[in-house]
Amino acid sequence: MASASTDLDNAEAQRQLNNNNTRPTSTGFWETETTSSKLFECSRIKALADERDAVQKKTFTKWVNAHLARVSCRISDLYNDLRDGYMLTRLLEVLSGELLPRPTRGRMRIHCLENVDKALQFLKEQRVHLENVGSHDIVDGNHRLTLGLIWTIILRFQIQVIKIETEDNRETRSAKDALLLWCQMKTAGYPEVSIHNFTTCWRDGLAFNALIHRHRPDLIEFHKLTRSNATHNLQQAFNVAEQSLGLAKLLDPEDVNTENPDEKSIITYVVSYYHYFSKMKALIVEGKRIGKVLDNAVEAEKIVQRYDALASDLLEWIEKTISIISNQKFANSLTGVQQQLQAFTTYCTIEKPMKFQEKGNLEVLLFTIQSKLRANNQKPYVPHEGRLISDINKAWERLEKAEHERGVALRKELIRQEKLELLAQRFDHKTTMRQAWLNENQRLVSQDNFGYDLPAVEAAMKKHEAIEADISSYEERIGVVVELAAEMEVEGYYDIRRILARKENILGQWTLLKELVVGRKTRLEKNLALQKTFQEMVYMIDWMEEMQVQLLSKDYGKHLLEVEDLLQKHGLQEADIGVQAERVQTLNTAALKFTTIEGYQPCDPQVICNRVNHVSTCLEELKQLAVKRRSELEDSRELWAFFQEVEESEVWIREKTSILATQSCGKDLSSVLRLLQKHKSLAGELLARRALLQQTMKKGKQILTQRSLSSAGIQERLMDVKGEWKRLEDQASQRLGHLQEALDFFQFMAEMDDLLAWLQDEYRLVSSEDFGHDEYSTQSLLKKHRGVWEDIDKHRLHVVALRKHMVALPLHYRELEEVQVRLGEAEQLYTEVAEVAVLRQQWLHDALAVYRMFSEVNACEVWIDEKEQWLNRMEIPERLEDVEVVAHRFESLDQEMNSLMGRILDVNQIVQQLLDSGHPSSTEVRGCQDHLNSRYSSPTPSQPIIKPTTLYLPSLSTPSAPRTIQDTLTPIGPPQSRWNRMVELVEQKKDHLDSILRIQNYLLECTEIKSQIQEKRKAIDATQYVGSDLGSVLALQRRLSTMEGALAVLEPKLIHLQQEAEELATSHPNKAVEILVPFEGISVEWEELKRTLQGCEDSLTVAGRLQQFIQDLDSFLTWLVQTQTSAASDELPNTLEEAERMINLHAALKEEIGHYEEDYERLQAVNELLESEDAPLPYAALQQWLHKLDVGWNKLLEMWESRREVLVQAHIFHLFLRDVKQAEAFLNNQLEHPHTVPADGVVGVEVEGHQAFWPPFILVLTTVPPHTDSLGVLTRLKRD
Repeated sequence: MASASTDLDNAEAQRQLNNNNTRPTSTGFWETETTSSKLFECSRIKALADERDAVQKKTFTKWVNAHLARVSCRISDLYNDLRDGYMLTRLLEVLSGELLPRPTRGRMRIHCLENVDKALQFLKEQRVHLENVGSHDIVDGNHRLTLGLIWTIILRFQIQVIKIETEDNRETRSAKDALLLWCQMKTAGYPEVSIHNFTTCWRDGLAFNALIHRHRPDLIEFHKLTRSNATHNLQQAFNVAEQSLGLAKLLDPEDVNTENPDEKSIITYVVSYYHYFSKMKALIVEGKRIGKVLDNAVEAEKIVQRYDALASDLLEWIEKTISIISNQKFANSLTGVQQQLQAFTTYCTIEKPMKFQEKGNLEVLLFTIQSKLRANNQKPYVPHEGRLISDINKAWERLEKAEHERGVALRKELIRQEKLELLAQRFDHKTTMRQAWLNENQRLVSQDNFGYDLPAVEAAMKKHEAIEADISSYEERIGVVVELAAEMEVEGYYDIRRILARKENILGQWTLLKELVVGRKTRLEKNLALQKTFQEMVYMIDWMEEMQVQLLSKDYGKHLLEVEDLLQKHGLQEADIGVQAERVQTLNTAALKFTTIEGYQPCDPQVICNRVNHVSTCLEELKQLAVKRRSELEDSRELWAFFQEVEESEVWIREKTSILATQSCGKDLSSVLRLLQKHKSLAGELLARRALLQQTMKKGKQILTQRSLSSAGIQERLMDVKGEWKRLEDQASQRLGHLQEALDFFQFMAEMDDLLAWLQDEYRLVSSEDFGHDEYSTQSLLKKHRGVWEDIDKHRLHVVALRKHMVALPLHYRELEEVQVRLGEAEQLYTEVAEVAVLRQQWLHDALAVYRMFSEVNACEVWIDEKEQWLNRMEIPERLEDVEVVAHRFESLDQEMNSLMGRILDVNQIVQQLLDSGHPSSTEVRGCQDHLNSRYSSPTPSQPIIKPTTLYLPSLSTPSAPRTIQDTLTPIGPPQSRWNRMVELVEQKKDHLDSILRIQNYLLECTEIKSQIQEKRKAIDATQYVGSDLGSVLALQRRLSTMEGALAVLEPKLIHLQQEAEELATSHPNKAVEILVPFEGISVEWEELKRTLQGCEDSLTVAGRLQQFIQDLDSFLTWLVQTQTSAASDELPNTLEEAERMINLHAALKEEIGHYEEDYERLQAVNELLESEDAPLPYAALQQWLHKLDVGWNKLLEMWESRREVLVQAHIFHLFLRDVKQAEAFLNNQLEHPHTVPADGVVGVEVEGHQAFWPPFILVLTTVPPHTDSLGVLTRLKRD
């Protein structure tokens, strides 16, 4: 392959270097010199090779991405992204157009090797020769081999298809030569472009530009390019190819413009030019073939082109002429319209007849064309739509119609222009007349002669109104002028500017006249307003004089109503004064406005101010008189109001005194309460009247103090009213005391009556003989009795309060016999009720205890009956769920039986309490207790626990009289102890239930253990080794270890289950087969599980060994590659110390290789062990790996030896340099002492300052004989 040549060159150089290094040192001085030169050449070759690889990598990466872009894929690193084989497979599919086998999923090395093998196998099927390239090389990212593989693919799918045939000898060339020949053919004739290789001939960039210019001269201006500007030429060619041709930019200018451009990279890029332009050439050839066919068709069409051209020209002229003559825009003057009419006449008589002749010639030409086509047996020619003779005739008809319309329009426009000339003459005449009238009226309205009083001003106003009417009537005449101008403007009169200027002049004078009229009217209105204001001021002064006469009157009224009437009238007068004051203020404001206006002033401002001040002074005097009059009237009203209030107070006091004197104290509580309510209302009236009376007396004192008007008799009236009021208050207080005493007495009697009634009701309740007929009714009665007792206890305080209330009564009420007797009865009755309530409470507690005892006994008997029936009917089920339900019910039964015994103990406790309290039915209660205890302890003859019993209780009304309580309890009585029978029956059922439950639990446990064993077996079957790495094997081993732990837990359960099965089979012989069969199935499953587990462990052991071997092998190979890289280093020492250090490091590397030799031997031994295993192993892959291991190990040893020799030679060289320096020092010493004889007897040589350089080295040869071999190398270095 192509890349192999480069590798062979490098290997040859390395072998030559090795051969030179292995020659014996005795060959002499010149052999050492050759070795150093070879070392330099090797390092230079390696640097160039690395540079070339970098360029190839970048170019090939872009080439691959250009093709992978078709399938939306991309790579970033050529070496790494092709390692998994996926991108390589996709690239081959794109290039070949075929489908390759689907890549294997996974990122492991074995998956990558498999995918790359598929791609390489496809290349072999395509007859692509691959030498020394394996899948492991690509997966390991070998740079040289990866580049070689891509170059091989480029040769096969891009370059191999190129074939060029020369025109002279028809020689066929292929591949690289054919591509070079194509480039030479395409660039022939271009100056400074000479292509004879794919390296240096492309450095200046002219060749790339020439190829593009040859095929697309529109893209590049080749004549502007110069050979000296190589970078610009390359950049332009690459950018144009990428942007205009769509070719990927595989190269950069710096990749080509170098001393040694990479040939493969340039070929790869030039091939893309070849394929693109080849496709373009094929398209051009195909276009020429189609062009010949089209030429024949065009030749056939030329026969009708003349007709189309003539028809198009004629139709175009017709349409153009129609558009011209259809234009209704005429000249805007009489002279211009006349000229247009003359031009239209010229068209109709000269131009149109010529075009009519062309129309006839066109018809003749169409007839000629049709005749030729029929003669050639061709399809008759049909003109395009719109170019038929009929279409031309229709267009000619439209032309004649437009011509007719043009002539009519021109005549109409001529008539219109003549009319406009007449309107202009009329407008000029009218504007002259209007101008004279406007001047006369402006002079008239400019005069101001209004007069100095209101009548004269009003006459001037009427005269001005007449002038306004005359001007308004003349507005229509001005409008006529405006209408004439507007009409001419609308019609577009050519001298419209002059017309509009005269119109604007008339309108300006008209506007000025109206403004003068408005200004004169404004001045007239100001004069008229001022005169009217003066007239109003005169009227206002007359009214104020009349009001002063009324306000100076001395009539203040004879009584209160008259005074109120005068005040009301005075209020109206004040309102009038206020209204008139506002009016005066308005008049003054209006008058003063005339003193501040700017411009025209209708009167002297000082006159206006004098009149305003006079009116204001009169108004102030009138207001002062009004205030004085109101004050006098208010004093009169206050006096007469005081007299009226005093009189009303005296009448009210006499009325209330008579009422208090006639009322009694009431007959019962309700009447007393009503009288108190009335008295309370009277007290409220007294308080309200007191406040009014105080205000009245205060007013009287103020009147006396002011001594206004007549105040005689006021003091005597005040003293009389005070005396009467004092007597009324004393009488009201005495009345209130009598009513309070009566109220206390009647309240005491009412409370006494309520207490006696309540005590009688409570006595009936506590003396009742109803003690209940069962436990519930007795509890209800006891609860009610507790409430009654609480009420009785609360009323004790009420009785004591009544005694205290009686003591607090007035003496005449307290000494009444009725009060003493009723209080004694209440106290005695309360004592009896309390005693009877205590007895009834005790009797109710005793009855409740008896009823509770009977209830408990009956409940026990009922419970025993129910449980006996349930036990007799119950059958033990066979299903586990039903058995568990029954067992749960038996647990509840035990709790209920224990509860029943507790209830019997409670009954005994109740009976003991009744006996201790001395219950009247103690004998019957004792018999019931004895019978109950005997029934639930040991079997005795049956007899009822209790019969309908008479329960004797003392009577509350008659203590010695007995009464009965009927007991309706159910008698108890089977012939033997029911309790013992029930206990025996329960124990039997429990034993039967326990045996069935044990069997069911055993069967359930068998099912569960069998299910667990089957699940473990399935898990072991699923845990088969299918991975390809050691991690998978270790994970499976951990899972199997966990499985073994789970089986160790299951084994004791199996032993216990076997013992349980034997015991159950012995205790239940009739079910022995049903019990033992499930365990036999479990035993079979258990043995099968152990055999499966053992087989899986054996297979995993072998797989573990294999994976451990592969992992160790991979680690060793990784170390081997790294060590080879270190051993193949080309670094040479620059100093003696560095040479010694590198030799020591190289020796340490040898020790490391020695340590790894044991691992190498162990891997060989493990391979033999794996071959002996009876397991399906990939022996072919293992042999390939081991072969690679052997080759790599031997290569490492060789590389180490070669590197050692290089380092030893370098060390010798640096030793020589050190000795040279010592020799130079010695020589310098000899030169300084020329007569000194050395110790060895050699006579020194005298050297002068300008002597040649060789004598010192001759002296070194005689002085330092051990380094003669190194001197040859040094001599050569000096010469170089």
